[in-house]
Formats: sequence, C-alpha cells, structure tokens
Amino acid sequence: MSLSCSDCLSDLLCGEDSSEILSGESPECSSDIESPACSEESIAGFIEDERKFVPGVDYLARFQSHSLDISARTDSVAWILKVQTYYGFHPLTAYLSVNYLDRFLCSRRLPQANGWPMQLLSVACLSLAAKMEEPLVPSLLDLQVEGAKFIFEPRTIRRMELLVLSVLDWRLRSVTPFCFIAFFAFKLDSTGTFVGFLIQRATEIILSNIQEASFLEYWPSCIAAAAILSAANEIPNLSLENPELAGSWCDGLSKEKIISCYRLMQDLVLQNDRKIKSPTIVLPQLRVTVRARMTRSSTPTTPTTDSSSSFSVSSSSSSSPLSSSYKKRKINKCLWVDDDKGSSE
Repeated sequence: MSLSCSDCLSDLLCGEDSSEILSGESPECSSDIESPACSEESIAGFIEDERKFVPGVDYLARFQSHSLDISARTDSVAWILKVQTYYGFHPLTAYLSVNYLDRFLCSRRLPQANGWPMQLLSVACLSLAAKMEEPLVPSLLDLQVEGAKFIFEPRTIRRMELLVLSVLDWRLRSVTPFCFIAFFAFKLDSTGTFVGFLIQRATEIILSNIQEASFLEYWPSCIAAAAILSAANEIPNLSLENPELAGSWCDGLSKEKIISCYRLMQDLVLQNDRKIKSPTIVLPQLRVTVRARMTRSSTPTTPTTDSSSSFSVSSSSSSSPLSSSYKKRKINKCLWVDDDKGSSE
C-alpha cells in the first residue's frame, strides 16, 4: 500500500494527534523517553518495523573499506551533538538527525568537495529532526552554530531538506532505541525503583556512543537493551543481572547480538569515563554561504556525483574556508552570496 500525499505531509506536522493523521504503516513511537513502558504487543511491532529505518547491511562495510569517509561522519555527528547541547534539544532529536544522515549516505553519494556538502547534509538532517520533535525550532541561520565551517542560506538548506525527504521516502518517524528503553527498564526493574535512573543513564550512553560507527551493525532494540544493561551495572542491586537474560524480554530480540553490543558498549563506556574533559574555546566563524543547486544538469565548473545520485551542486569561491588571517580581518563582516543573483555584499 503506497502512502498518499497527505500521509507524507503528515510527517512535518507538529502538535497534531497522530492517530487522526497517520496511517497504520507508520510506527507510533512516542518521542517522550520517560513515558510509561509500552505493551509487549507495541514493542513487538517496533521490533518488526525497525529494519525499515536503519541503513543497509553494507553501510558499515563501506566505511571499513574506506569507500565512505568515516572521519567526515564522525565530525558531522560531533557537530550535531554540540548543537543539541547548545539549544537543549531532546536526545531523540540528535539521534534522529544521525539516523537521517546515515540512511541518506547509504543511498546517495555526496559530491567530493571541500567538506561543505557534508555540512549541508548535517544541517538539513538536524533541521528536519528538530521540526519533528522540538516545540520551538531555531531559524535555519541560527541553527548553524557551534563551529559550523560553512553558513548556508535558508533556501539552500530547504532544497537539501527536500532531497533528504525524497531519499528517505518521507519516512521520518523512525524506530529508535528510545522506543524501547522504558519497556526494557521496567523488565529489568519490575519494582520501578531505579527505572528513572536507568532511562536517564541509558540515554546518556546511547548519545555518547552515537559517533562510533561500530554500532551501525546493531538495530535499535539491540542498542536499547545493551544500554539498559550498561546502566544497570552502576546500580549495586542490578549489577549482577545476566546479559543473556535480555533476550527473553520480548520476542524478536537476538541474545547474541545484545551480548555483542553490550560488550562493545562497556568497552566504550570505560574509555569515555577515563577521558579528561578540557574546556575548549570556539572562535566565532565568518558567515559564508554556498550557492548550491540540486539539478540534473552540470557545467564544467559544477562538481557532480556518480550516476547513482541526482545531487549536483555549483559553488562559488566564497564557499571555501578562508584563511585564518582573512577571517580575523573579516570577523565582524558577513560575506553573503545571493543564491539567485550571485551577487555578494
């Protein structure tokens, strides 16, 4: 059954009653992480649907073979997390942003440029996720903070949003680990005594590991179970919980995958705990806009991708990062490129 236009547009509506808008094909996963645990029937439905909202099985292998640049993904995820912290966005907003980014990269290859296509994709994915989950969303210009290397005009970002929506088939209401953690927390602690801590700590663990590409091997339910088990290790009454028992929390869970993800998560949690966080100074950035066009035609000066992608862009010299000395001289002046007229002020 194909989705109608009204079904697609409903993904962008805020504050509406989803039961009145969405068809039965979209997972009704609440964005409220601390909501009461769902029924086992609902969780089983999420497990059945989660495979539709993850990158392809070869996505991780493409990073491992260097077909895709893992450092570019790491930098983009780090920037998304910085902006999430800066504006106090919900954890789900950050996770959805990365989910959209990974699903897009799995299907389309970005042009090989000086880094701005990946930055543009990151901004577009974060903007879409914020529109899905946040009651108040900053303007597209204000969203580009926390060390963004390039500043894009709103019309450029909106065109990129439409391309992301097209590639994702407008399926933004994804199944994420946050659909499962409350249910798993109650499974682990049936008394409810430590449920609040388990959910909060598991959320922190999930976000702290989202940059690690190794977790792309695991589905959301598996990540949620491993995060709850990792959080339980910090509670003496629950620290002896056998990870193998997590496979019995709900039908459809893979005990082997949960144990593998749990061990990886434990290693990274220990590494993160050893890190000494030092304060960083973020210098203000010169606002530079990129003339980006998503068309099917190209000119000798227009970098294009391979035949698998319909993404082609044209850029001006103003889109390149400027030297440090030039930035210091121009730090209080904004350099803009009008996307239609091509003039700068």
